[in-house]
Amino acid sequence: MREISILDIDGVMLGHAQNAAAGTGCSVLVCASGARAGVDVRGGAPATRETDLLNPVNMIEQIHAVLLSGGSAFGLSAAAGVMKYLEERGIGFNVTVANCARGCVPIVCGASLFDLALGDPAVRPDEAMGYEACVNAFVENSSQTPQGNVGAGTGASVGKFYGMSRAMKCGFGVYGLESGGLKVASVVAVNAFGDVVDQETGKAFAGLLDEHGEEIIDTEKAMCESIGTKNEPLHGAGSNTTIGAVVTNGKMTKAQAAKVASMAHNGLARSLRPAHTMFDGDTVFALSVGDVEADVNVIGVLAARTMSRAICEAALHAESAYGLRGARALSHITR
Repeated sequence: MREISILDIDGVMLGHAQNAAAGTGCSVLVCASGARAGVDVRGGAPATRETDLLNPVNMIEQIHAVLLSGGSAFGLSAAAGVMKYLEERGIGFNVTVANCARGCVPIVCGASLFDLALGDPAVRPDEAMGYEACVNAFVENSSQTPQGNVGAGTGASVGKFYGMSRAMKCGFGVYGLESGGLKVASVVAVNAFGDVVDQETGKAFAGLLDEHGEEIIDTEKAMCESIGTKNEPLHGAGSNTTIGAVVTNGKMTKAQAAKVASMAHNGLARSLRPAHTMFDGDTVFALSVGDVEADVNVIGVLAARTMSRAICEAALHAESAYGLRGARALSHITR
């Protein structure tokens, strides 16, 4: 296996837009020629768009973009800008309606995370920001993609069991692998309730800080030890959520894409502790943009591996902001 950029996968573009001062943004994966897609929503507090459409029993076979956004449910409105941009370029599901100027309806799925606790909560991703993210996606990109405090990761944070005063900054991560011509890459905006942990070493990169703000302590342990004590946690339902997508050149049906999205959640479970709580809205999409013949189980294995690593990259690239410390602000954190 070798590491690749998501942009090494033909048929997919990635763009970001953000308001750094307000602490929010959005990211968009554009598949202009269409992608067969699936989704798996596991968190207890999701904010999603067009996920029912991805059920294999439903009609639409291909989508054209996935929006990952901040702004909680408000941020889903950025999808209107994505649709506008794609419609202007004739990208979408063909329809025969007299007053539909370009004869297409772009199919845009999406999910949003809660970042209203940082920056300016009155500013959320909107139609203009979604449009801008598409503009940036269509700009010629190098093999390097921005990570950290960009796009949907701009206002992301982790380790919130005792509230924002002991949380850390996280962000947007990307990681890809190629094996035998099969390419799989994951993108993720990490705004988890728990901690980001390297699955290989068990080392925490970001998460719940101790009372002095110097060391990362174990959120799961803190949760268990709080039972029967007066040490009431300060978390809020729905104030988290990790959202992401897996893209592959492997050939998949909608049903297989749904299975790969499910397997990609193993990557969340490996690197987020805990994952899939009632305070998270964890959602993962899976997109097939190629025709490489591959065992769906292998695609799923690579999906989990790349998702796990992308989560760690989101933490390692996050810069300190909005009063929260990023991983590199802690002296003992190294790659």
